Amino acid sequence: MKKRKRKQKRTRRTHKYQIREHPQNMRLGNMLDDLGDVHNHFLALEKRYYRRYGLYAGRYRLQPHLTKLLKRTKHHWAWIPRDTLDEVIVRIHITYERFFDGLGGLPKFKRKDRYRSAKFQSGYLLEEGRVRISFKAWDAPSHSFKFHKRWFSFHYHRDWKGNVCYIQILRDAVGTYWLYIVTDASTTEPYPATGESVGADFGMKEAFLTLNTGEKIQSPQFLKQSLAELRNLTKSLSRKVKGSNNWWRCVRQLARLYRKITHQRKDWHWKLATALCKRFDLIATETLNLEGMKRLWGRKVSDLSFGQFVEILKFKCFKHNRDFCQVGQWTPTTKPCSDCGYPNKNLSLDDRQWTCPECGSHHDRDVNAAINILRAACGPSVETA
Repeated sequence: MKKRKRKQKRTRRTHKYQIREHPQNMRLGNMLDDLGDVHNHFLALEKRYYRRYGLYAGRYRLQPHLTKLLKRTKHHWAWIPRDTLDEVIVRIHITYERFFDGLGGLPKFKRKDRYRSAKFQSGYLLEEGRVRISFKAWDAPSHSFKFHKRWFSFHYHRDWKGNVCYIQILRDAVGTYWLYIVTDASTTEPYPATGESVGADFGMKEAFLTLNTGEKIQSPQFLKQSLAELRNLTKSLSRKVKGSNNWWRCVRQLARLYRKITHQRKDWHWKLATALCKRFDLIATETLNLEGMKRLWGRKVSDLSFGQFVEILKFKCFKHNRDFCQVGQWTPTTKPCSDCGYPNKNLSLDDRQWTCPECGSHHDRDVNAAINILRAACGPSVETA
């Protein structure tokens, strides 16, 4: 099956703000719960359409059907802005397209509290520290829906740059609401050239990242640091009556701890990527088979989060005008000697140091791999970001 040409993504910038706690935030929660119902309804309709006709309905058949539903049986959805309702169908459409292109899985049904975000293309007004969203409410005298404008305050800790394209409201597992402002800003902040290049080898045992200069960067492993607290909270949760107030309180505590670990790890990744961009003009890394690594080492691979770090490093290199390269997954970098090129076929995962039988050079396994990664950075197997 021939893959369709996908539109190239435009460069956009997202600014994240925390919405302040307020009883009115319950309206946002009700909106996300209703959007979860919309998602499940149209996903079931899509699956039923495929079973009956063997075809994919798509957004251009489902969106007119939504108009009929709002007039007939789903009047209670009409209080949500129409473009926000349409976006739920667009997400299902995009997920199916990605599935047909081999880029992801099928969309899934979601519980009400698991539907996380709502997108607003219009019907909002942004000011310094607050956002106004236009909902609809039933007006009894006129027997129709009328717009009611609601203000929500957020922690305004920095300015956003560029023109606002759209906003999103997100609810995390803790129950905190976040405002995402997406702008068309694509400005870069180039660092001065240093004339230095680096090859970086990811590691599981001795270091998170080993540079060809011999430096080894250790990961704090934030998940491992919090394992004792996670075990205690999980054990406490298992003793609670499911659905009780204490059970929900423990669920939120557990989600809050996981969120803290995620933020710690991401903060460390951003700082490490910034430090590398300040020192080097070219950064070369290897392409990892993360799914295979997870089957072997499980939790530690998720704790180190190599994939997240690579995505952050790509963005930082783009922002600061640095070159980023990824050596192909099957490029030999670990076993060849970096001095003479002799392939050490007997090298195992337990061998951290080895001596080349051809030239007699003594190698650190990870440093040797980093040197080979840098040398292969301009070869035919390179994937340039």
